[in-house]
Amino acid sequence: MVFLVVVFHAGVTYDKVSMYSTFWIVSDPLNNDYLGILLFILDIFVMYTFFFVSGFLVPLSLKNKTYKKFITLKFKRLIIPWSIAVLTLIPLYKIIYLYSRNMPQEDWTTYFHWNSIWNQSWLWFLPVLFLFNIIYLIFSKIDTSKIELSKFLFFVLILGMIYLLVVRYFNLSTWTTSAILTFQNKRIFIFFLAFLVGSQTFKLNTFKSDIRNKKIEMICHIIGWIAITIYSGVEIYNLTIPGDSLLSKSIDILINRASFLLSLSYLVYSMIIIFKHYLNSKSKIWDELNRNSYGIYIIHFIIMGIIALGLKDIEMPAIIKFLTLTVSTFFTSYLIVYSYKKLNKKIK
Repeated sequence: MVFLVVVFHAGVTYDKVSMYSTFWIVSDPLNNDYLGILLFILDIFVMYTFFFVSGFLVPLSLKNKTYKKFITLKFKRLIIPWSIAVLTLIPLYKIIYLYSRNMPQEDWTTYFHWNSIWNQSWLWFLPVLFLFNIIYLIFSKIDTSKIELSKFLFFVLILGMIYLLVVRYFNLSTWTTSAILTFQNKRIFIFFLAFLVGSQTFKLNTFKSDIRNKKIEMICHIIGWIAITIYSGVEIYNLTIPGDSLLSKSIDILINRASFLLSLSYLVYSMIIIFKHYLNSKSKIWDELNRNSYGIYIIHFIIMGIIALGLKDIEMPAIIKFLTLTVSTFFTSYLIVYSYKKLNKKIK
């Protein structure tokens, strides 16, 4: 999953119509027309899958622990690394950002996240996940083990739909930023719902069975791709002809939100199916990558910025640059995290 985050972030560097280009760490003048399609698909589900997996793991993490011990553990795991990263890596972000655009460096007080246009950037995930873990302590008191996953999912989709419509009605789709918590209003509750679905999936031992119902899978694939096609069509239409409606403003919004939720659910489901049935084998490589994925996530953005800076003046097709940046960022980040852990063991 962390690799897909790297793919997304590297892709933005070379996306022709990216909304992020004005504040992205490095924006290469060479770009590709088709990367936007890949980014569009990844943006639907990648972070939701992260929250789903985090929710799936949380009941096991809480098991046989007092609330105090659980909170302390999560604080050490999420907030301490975030505190170090946000105070060191975000200033590096601005240094690279200004240098890549041939702009002069500014007063040192403007380099911290509370004074920058990108705020916490990719690090927003960590304090939000910590908050979800704390809120989960309340939900853990409720016995949901008798609620079937299909009913739970239906309830979650209804809640998600209501939330998205309320956010749209009151025009609350912007970001909420602060020194600690940063999140996109229209997504935060959907992230939490994905987190809860993950925890419910664990409680019901959904992945214990190896039985596959290929008929259901095929139906899900058909419905999922229809939803993705509809969602993509509505989004593209809104971007190319802003202010106009396909059917009517209210019906367009309803179709857009419903197709988004179905697309999201399908893509998360597909990722789980792929990992369960095709990538669920034990190997040293998988174990090693999983063990270091958290560290890779934390440092990859700055590593990507440095490498993208080096690639900026090299003449080659944007798609080759994108592939080079993706692979080199991931493996350089992995080597740094791996070397740090090895060195840390020797010192201890």
